[in-house]
Amino acid sequence: MDERIPSGAAIVVGMPKVLLIEDDQAVRDGLSMALGGRGHAVDAVATGEEGLARLASRPPDVVVLDLMLPGLDGFEVCRRIRAAGDLPIIMLTARSDDIDVVAGLAAGADDYVVKPARAQVIEARIRAVLRRSNKVTAPPGIEQHGDVVIDRAGLVVTKGGRPVGLAPTELRLLLELSHVPGRVLSRQYLLESVWEHGYFGDSRVVDACVQRLRAKIEDDSSSPVYVQTVRGFGYRFGPL
Repeated sequence: MDERIPSGAAIVVGMPKVLLIEDDQAVRDGLSMALGGRGHAVDAVATGEEGLARLASRPPDVVVLDLMLPGLDGFEVCRRIRAAGDLPIIMLTARSDDIDVVAGLAAGADDYVVKPARAQVIEARIRAVLRRSNKVTAPPGIEQHGDVVIDRAGLVVTKGGRPVGLAPTELRLLLELSHVPGRVLSRQYLLESVWEHGYFGDSRVVDACVQRLRAKIEDDSSSPVYVQTVRGFGYRFGPL
């Protein structure tokens, strides 16, 4: 089986293409019909192996991925997709507790929806992650922070002269934080500005994305210099 995964999120033209990986046939059929009725071209499969094969043969714009799959589970599928590129991933989980959500976000998911999932909620999250992927913008300019250089016009980040591969959400988070160095930005503010979530956003997506960003730009992610935690408030960008 050829499981090569295309890198990078596609620029969406026309109907957004959704790959739905869900083993429950009733859920799979219901979401396929509902999302199709909302203007999405849906390709639905039942297993992680099928999903990876479909990614190679028919690249989508976004993946909606159930975590609890038979065989190759959703966590491993997510890790493989993220290791290969920045394709947006929304995970479906039957539980909203820390175990599933944090593990899924740590594996590289951009967002999550708890089952039973309403189609309009999933559709809203799909459109949000696609906007983030295709419309990463920032004021022009090149900034140097220690050995990290941010080219806001070219949307390129380097560390020690080497390019840093950031997923769109990670890049937007870095651009938002570095735009106001030294200023503390709350998790709620970041949810609204980066994830476009309002009152119902979950701050765990921010924390997970911060951890992934630190792993890429910090010398020691356990002792961060650039993305610093201000307990009880949020995050700020350094070095100061």
